[in-house]
Amino acid sequence: MSELGKFLRARRERVRPADVGLAAGVGTRRTPGLRREELATLAGVSIDYYTRLERGRETRPSPAVVDALAAALRLDEEETGYLRILASSTARQPARGSGQTIRPTLSMLLESVRPNPAYVIGRTNDVLGANPGGLSLLPGLADWPASQRNTIRYTFLHPVARDLWPDWEQKARACVAQLRAVAGSDPDAPDLAALVGELLVKSPDFGQMWERYEVRKIGDGRKLWRHPAVGEVTLSYEVLDINRTDGQRMVIYMAPPGTPDHDAMVLLDRLALDRAGEPGPDQLALRGGE
Repeated sequence: MSELGKFLRARRERVRPADVGLAAGVGTRRTPGLRREELATLAGVSIDYYTRLERGRETRPSPAVVDALAAALRLDEEETGYLRILASSTARQPARGSGQTIRPTLSMLLESVRPNPAYVIGRTNDVLGANPGGLSLLPGLADWPASQRNTIRYTFLHPVARDLWPDWEQKARACVAQLRAVAGSDPDAPDLAALVGELLVKSPDFGQMWERYEVRKIGDGRKLWRHPAVGEVTLSYEVLDINRTDGQRMVIYMAPPGTPDHDAMVLLDRLALDRAGEPGPDQLALRGGE
C-alpha cells in the first residue's frame, strides 16, 4: 500500500457516518469509520477507482479528485495540503540534505536573545544549536550526545518528559503530526526514516500516534512547563524559519517582563550559566558550520 493509500485509509476510518450526514445503519459495523463505498459516493468517484487509490494501484488522482476526497474526509487546510503532496510527483523526489549545521551568525543570535531560552532545530527537530537557557529548558537533554539531541526523541524517550509537560499527550501528538508533514514532502529522507524507525521500536505511544496520520506544521503558541529547576512556568514561543531549503527553524521562548514566568526564565538562564560557565558564541553552536 502506498503512503497515499495509507493516509486515505487511516483518515477514512476516523470519520463517523454521522459526521457526514449518513445513517449508521442496522447492526454492528465491521469497518471503523466510513466504508470505502460510502467515501467513494461522497467524493463522487467510483468504488473501483477509490479502492485502487487506497490499495496503491492508482497513485496520481487529479486535483479535482483530491479536493473531493479532502472534503469528504473533512480534512483541514494543512491536511489537504499533505494529501495534495502525496498525490503529486513531489512526494517521490529524491531526499534532500538534512541541514545539520548552522551559520555562526545564528549562534550569535541565540546569544543575543538571552535570557530568553532559544534553540535552532532541523526539519526533524534535531537540536542544532542552543543558548544556555534553551538547552536547560529540556532537563537532561545536555546529557545526551549532540548527535542524539532531538526534541521529538526527547518527548517520547526521556524519562523526565512526561512530567515536564502536564499536557504531554497533546505535545506528543503535535510532534508526530509535524513529522508526518515532513514525510509528505520528503518520505524517503534518511534522517526521517532513522528517527521514525527508532521511535516505532522504542515507543508504543509513538507507533499508535504515527498510524493516526495527523498532519501539522510547527507554529507559535504557549506552553506550560513543570520544570524541576524553576517550577511551574508558562512561556509563549515563536518559531522563525531561518533556512527554508533545509527546514531549519529557531524557537524562542518568552514571558512578559515583571511576571513570575519571566523571573523563572531569567533564573533558568542563570542556573545554566552557573553549571556550565559563561559560554562564548563559538560554544553555542552545537553543530556550527561556516
